[in-house]
Amino acid sequence: MTEVSLTRQLAAFVTRSRWEDLSEKVRHEAKRSILNFFGTALGGCRDQATQTAYDVLKQFAGPQTATIIGRVERIDSLNAAFLNALSGNVFDFDDTHPRTIIHPTAPVAPALFALAEERRITGAQLLHAFVLGVEIECRLGNAISPGHYRRGWHITATCGVFGAAAAASKCLGLDEQQIIWALGNASAQSSGLVETLGSMSKSIGVGNSARNGLLSALLAERGFAGPEQPIEGPRGFLRVTGDEPNFAELTDGLGERWEICTNTYKPYPCGVVLNAVIDACLEVRNHPQLNLDKIQSITVEGHPLLLERTDRPAVTTGREAQVSAQHSVAVTLLTGEAGVEQFSDAAVTNPEVLRLRSKVRMIENGSYPVGAARVTLTQADGIEISVRVDDARGSSNRPLSDAEIETKLRKLAAYGAPGIDPTPLIEAVWTLDKAEDASMCLQWARL
Repeated sequence: MTEVSLTRQLAAFVTRSRWEDLSEKVRHEAKRSILNFFGTALGGCRDQATQTAYDVLKQFAGPQTATIIGRVERIDSLNAAFLNALSGNVFDFDDTHPRTIIHPTAPVAPALFALAEERRITGAQLLHAFVLGVEIECRLGNAISPGHYRRGWHITATCGVFGAAAAASKCLGLDEQQIIWALGNASAQSSGLVETLGSMSKSIGVGNSARNGLLSALLAERGFAGPEQPIEGPRGFLRVTGDEPNFAELTDGLGERWEICTNTYKPYPCGVVLNAVIDACLEVRNHPQLNLDKIQSITVEGHPLLLERTDRPAVTTGREAQVSAQHSVAVTLLTGEAGVEQFSDAAVTNPEVLRLRSKVRMIENGSYPVGAARVTLTQADGIEISVRVDDARGSSNRPLSDAEIETKLRKLAAYGAPGIDPTPLIEAVWTLDKAEDASMCLQWARL
């Protein structure tokens, strides 16, 4: 008997999966992920990167049939997927799959909502496809982590395009062979480099993962054929971009455990490894003996990954600050907050932030788990304040509640799209599984 390829097994899983296979827990987590996405997309819808991308794309766009979240303008479906993924990820405030650090929703949800404005899709169909897309992208990530990211691949973009392709394929009703083609088409467009983090270029990779994933499925629907083993083949995605791929991660427990149930949601708009650092700084700031004017030195101690990702003492823009421990420490201690405004260009050039930032030193400690950190502050009067955080707010052990995600959406809407009332949007997401037309959500997410 011929062994069934891994790519075909994944395609068959997507084809055969039923809405009834998803537990209420899985369905609810999908809604939480989408709610969080709408918040981050509303917050980023007028960022300079989003605006510049729109100004360029509109010159070449097709029929203006699709929503750009948070804005009055419309654009064609493929470019809407690109722009909405970009705005949902631009502040680095989106969800995180802890094992891989993939931000799962930004590549998948924008592709599905763009498709929903072209084809009639129910809310349940969109949620089901979304869960499947997240499953595919995160299982691919599991199979090549941690080597893939360490080699410099931006895993949200590289794996996200497969998730978007699988999700769109499900909504289009593609058969097993067509889904294999869609995944093959996605493999030809998988790209994104860690070197771009802290710049606008990062968002191109994430935007393309949504756009190109949707394109991959639409091409496959028309018979645009791809390779039979784009994922595990000798020159396929896993072998080319991974060190020693763990192929079993693709299918072990498939349909029994769901990656979306491990999803987490950021409380701060920065790299996820900084969450514990910020939590520690907020606790330090509330210490009764703290005197900001007497600070002599600040040390940040954590896992080597914390230094690898965030030891950036000389950032000059808000985007760079999203992955700078030195800036995060300084601005949080000074303001007592860590929101979008604290990671703006203005905050980065604030003289008081610069002064305090120069006092921050980082220490590598391999005994710390990833995601843990200690912040120690020494004052001129001899007082030392030290706080260690092992489980950051928003982590798997301290997840944001539904109410906290709603509050996050409201704050981001007020920041990026103040003309939008978030209440109907929030209600539409919580009841999405009952909607006859999934695109109805978007009427509450645009001006």
